[in-house]
Amino acid sequence: MSKSRVPIGLIFSRSGPYQMMAGEMLKSAQMAIDEINGDDQFDFQLVPHLRDPGGVVAAYHTACEDLIRDIGVDHIVGCYTSASRKQVLPIIERTDRLLWHPARYEGFECSDNVIYVGAAPNHAVVPLIRYMLDHLAHDVFCVGSNYVWTWETNRVTRELVSGAGGRILAERLLDLGELNVAHIVEEIISRRPPVVLNTLVGASSYTFMRALSAATIRAGVTTTVLSCSLCEPELKLIGDVAAAGCITSSAYFESIGLMENRAFVSRWKDRYGTDSSPSVDGQSTYVSIMLLARAIKRAGSTGVNAVRSAAANHRFESPQGPVWVDPDNNHCFLTPRLARSTTAGQFDIFWEADTPQKPDPYLSALDATPSVRPHDVSILSSLHQQRIRRMN
Repeated sequence: MSKSRVPIGLIFSRSGPYQMMAGEMLKSAQMAIDEINGDDQFDFQLVPHLRDPGGVVAAYHTACEDLIRDIGVDHIVGCYTSASRKQVLPIIERTDRLLWHPARYEGFECSDNVIYVGAAPNHAVVPLIRYMLDHLAHDVFCVGSNYVWTWETNRVTRELVSGAGGRILAERLLDLGELNVAHIVEEIISRRPPVVLNTLVGASSYTFMRALSAATIRAGVTTTVLSCSLCEPELKLIGDVAAAGCITSSAYFESIGLMENRAFVSRWKDRYGTDSSPSVDGQSTYVSIMLLARAIKRAGSTGVNAVRSAAANHRFESPQGPVWVDPDNNHCFLTPRLARSTTAGQFDIFWEADTPQKPDPYLSALDATPSVRPHDVSILSSLHQQRIRRMN
């Protein structure tokens, strides 16, 4: 019996300032689709329709509109940056489609028409800044791309740091794709901050990391770089010395020792080469497609309401560990981890949460763990109230 065909949309930029990361996500999407289509437990085939906005933010809306109007898809997977997600959100909501968003993001959003598979801020920025405050320093120099990911990440960082009696020494922003980083590197060398929080995206980040590494070596300056986004393919692109020693917060690293991850990495390398590595957003894209296919199967339909209901609370043993969608906010339960990058282009994991953590996109509450100080809870509650006032 032939399988029915289910069209799905893919929106990934194969050119532009973050083409490498979007390309890794697309590779993971293609791998997941092939696995679904070759699995007899699914009585349908996923038929991907790719749109490439070329890294142009406004083009994402056009790409999404085309997929909905001309192809008639109910489900779209993609959008690496929050700027691109914000572009497609109005049409997704107006036409009642479902966006499966794989990338880590800054939080402070919740839509009935988005399944947020990437890490929420309590999975990423909060563990990273807590570690910094507990083990490294109370003062931090922030550098990032000038868009919503950096704005919100810096805002949360500022509240946590100031609540601990620390200081934001500077906030320096660059346009997406900007490669002129010399003035920021010079300021870091001059001011010698103990910690640098890097929220630059794509080519801007790679250029900055190389320049900062070279400058600190020349000047004999020591600083620790923190990131919520750095991943294995980027380490290899940046270069061994420049990329090493960065402390990164992520739900996924290639070095996770789970059986599911070892099998996933093996299949990945068989497909894309032994020198390649899956990325956190790529792995999350893979998980997005797997969750989508399983929800369609459970629902017996591609309808948005039926699929959303079928996806809720359905546990998938993914490469990063158990993942499931929280029906309270359409975000996923994930396991936060911290790791340090090495000259071998990998990450040494030195901390992970005991269990998958409930997503808290508005940072309205935190699980009570030994590392939580009383002021953290009150600060995050204050952030939630600020956001609610803005929305009203």
